[in-house]
Amino acid sequence: MDRRSFHRKMRRQKRKKRIAFYSIALLFAIVVALGSLRLYAQIAGAPPLTIPKASVFLDRNGNQIGDHFTDQRRYWKELDEISPYLIEATIAVEDKDFYQHHGFDFPRIASALLTDLKTRSKAQGASTITQQLARNLYLTLDKTWSRKLTEALYAYRLEIFYSKDEILEAYLNTVNYGHGMYGVEAASKYYFGKSASDLTLAESALLAGIPKGPSIYSPINNYEKAINRKHLILSLMEEQNKISKEEKERALSQKIVLKNDQWTASKAAPYFIDAAWQEAAEILEKKNLNFRSGGWIIKTTLNPAHQKAAEEAIEKNMPDNDLQIGLVSMDVKTGQVTALVGGRDYRESSYNRVTQAFRQPGSAIKPFLYAAALENGFTPLTFLDVGETIFTYDNGRATYKPQNVNGKFADGDMSMAQAIAISDNIYAVKTLEQIGYDKFREMSKRFNLRFTDKDNPSMALGTVENTLYALTNAFNIIAAQGEYRKPTTILSIQDEEGKIVYEYEEPPKEQIVSKQDAFILTQMMTGIFDPVFSDYSPATGVSLRPRMTHTYAAKSGTTVSDQWLIGYSPSLTAGVWNGYDQGKTLSTSSDMSAHKQVWIDFMEAVHKDKPNESFEVPDGVKGVLIDIETGKLATDACPKQRLMYLKEEDIPTKKCTDLDFFNEDTWNGFFELFPFESFKQWLQ
Repeated sequence: MDRRSFHRKMRRQKRKKRIAFYSIALLFAIVVALGSLRLYAQIAGAPPLTIPKASVFLDRNGNQIGDHFTDQRRYWKELDEISPYLIEATIAVEDKDFYQHHGFDFPRIASALLTDLKTRSKAQGASTITQQLARNLYLTLDKTWSRKLTEALYAYRLEIFYSKDEILEAYLNTVNYGHGMYGVEAASKYYFGKSASDLTLAESALLAGIPKGPSIYSPINNYEKAINRKHLILSLMEEQNKISKEEKERALSQKIVLKNDQWTASKAAPYFIDAAWQEAAEILEKKNLNFRSGGWIIKTTLNPAHQKAAEEAIEKNMPDNDLQIGLVSMDVKTGQVTALVGGRDYRESSYNRVTQAFRQPGSAIKPFLYAAALENGFTPLTFLDVGETIFTYDNGRATYKPQNVNGKFADGDMSMAQAIAISDNIYAVKTLEQIGYDKFREMSKRFNLRFTDKDNPSMALGTVENTLYALTNAFNIIAAQGEYRKPTTILSIQDEEGKIVYEYEEPPKEQIVSKQDAFILTQMMTGIFDPVFSDYSPATGVSLRPRMTHTYAAKSGTTVSDQWLIGYSPSLTAGVWNGYDQGKTLSTSSDMSAHKQVWIDFMEAVHKDKPNESFEVPDGVKGVLIDIETGKLATDACPKQRLMYLKEEDIPTKKCTDLDFFNEDTWNGFFELFPFESFKQWLQ
């Protein structure tokens, strides 16, 4: 053997020794890690397969109004009491190798991890039934690496201490099937009016498809998507030899009959409770408390008299069609929500149109545009030409021609006070152009309203979508003399041992707009009920004036598919929205007027037998009689007059009867009285 061959042989031997050493070291490390993991699991013990206890909701007076997770607590079913079709359908779609793995499906995990690394996200799921149970019982739903690691540790412990049947049974009794239904028995009774033991193959396949996305695949929310997913699950069951082709075909042809309309809700104000539970969950999560464990006693801000008034106003005034509604009221002093109705029938749809629906507010956005204007040189007596106008934008590349609701345009100038009363659109767009887009955006941001970064004159007319909840709170801030209000549904939270873990505290005081500007806006919004402004177009709320026994300020909003009325007394703000879930065009008179009737019925009911309140006049503001046509001080000679509030420095000094020597109208009036034609011609 030559020297070169000898050295090659020696290098190969050394390489083999290194590989063997590292292999043994790696194997040792794996053994140590597994041993440590096993030791950890033994020390930690078996995680409890407990069902979350019901969390109880109280109104502001301490009376129980409902609970959360009641059905999960109430209906625990043994595995042999559940339809085998539902068991097989669940395994087929959620975890086909459930009985083969030890809590983890490593091929799926590797594929999901690769996808996450490629997309730099944590969106790809690969959870087994065991992992899902761990998440449902012990963890939050946020997608973080630390949560996934903790989930894996819980899943490992579950697999060590419990049998597969015990894990599957716990999963089926704790999984979310939508509409507040947790567990197969509650879901089966809710959707089909029968026990989980009696479910057919078709019903089982439909039910098994819901947990992937309860709000998406609920047959009540989206029947078509639910049926399509049912078909997918039946195909999976056939592929996995859980059912025959004939069984699949029979299930596909079976008509699904939903009986959720027979479900009797056990809680009052269900939309309010849903919103309160969402807020309570966020509060508890911030305190690192497991809200899923239940047992919480949650005292809410609900005023039962206000809630009853809201429900009765809706029942009385909504037309007999699919028109939907949202209503929310807030206390001006505290921002606390006193009533909330998120739709016409919670049993038909749990979708909350107060907190979840983003819609175009139309002219209901204008008070915030005019708040910006008041800070930038405008007053209620700033007059603008509101004749028909075509606006150009995007450096002259685009045009915009706004219309008024009545299709008419005023002839000449109009004050801000009149423009807000009759909701003139030309005035709003011209105001936006004069103060600048950034000023309006900055004001929207102060009020926590959504806005767009694109400069488009339609912004002035409420084309940026917002929720009724956010918009009503913004009005509530104006009602609170411009001071910040944070809406809340929660007064306190106690744990199951009675210890208070959260108590509402008013946020630090912050002035969003000055008291003077907030009051002036309020006074201008009382004008929507005043017939003095109704010359060429009625003030938008004047039809409600005969029914008003209290002082209100409000603003309406109208789009082709949405109707809004949001307003307040000195003590309470209420917002009402009407529209169709599909966004179809409003057409009938009842579609166009229901929101106003609901709003006035509600406000009059909650203020009944209470003395009329006046909005407090701040320092630096004074009320004067103004001739609305000229914007000057009114006299008996000027019949169209109104008490208006202005900053002292903005109060006019001239009277409506004073002649302006340089005003063309003055000279035209003079020559009509004294037709000295030759003198007129000479003067011209």
